[in-house]
Amino acid sequence: MTSTVHDPTVHDPIEELRTTLEEQFQRHSDQLAHLTVCGQQPDRGGFDDDILEALIASSRQVVADTAQALRRMAEGSYGICERCATAIPPQRLEILPHARFCVPCQRKRTG
Repeated sequence: MTSTVHDPTVHDPIEELRTTLEEQFQRHSDQLAHLTVCGQQPDRGGFDDDILEALIASSRQVVADTAQALRRMAEGSYGICERCATAIPPQRLEILPHARFCVPCQRKRTG
């Protein structure tokens, strides 16, 4: 007979990545909100216009990438390369939790 009791000493790597992604989403959403407020101030919150624009664009991209990764988790396709449909190695996901492609496919995409 198999037990269905959850053992808290066993770590689920996907749940750990989900936590990382949720924290990353919150952190960058907060940063985006702050930068947006800075952009509405006469002094731009002390930021140079070009730097502020780049920071906002970067934060938006990270928020979007993270939201997509969380959506893939919910759909059950997280950790599968979108190009070749092979599993993305856990080491890559630990480094880049929102990765959509395995390393070989990412190299092909970026040249």
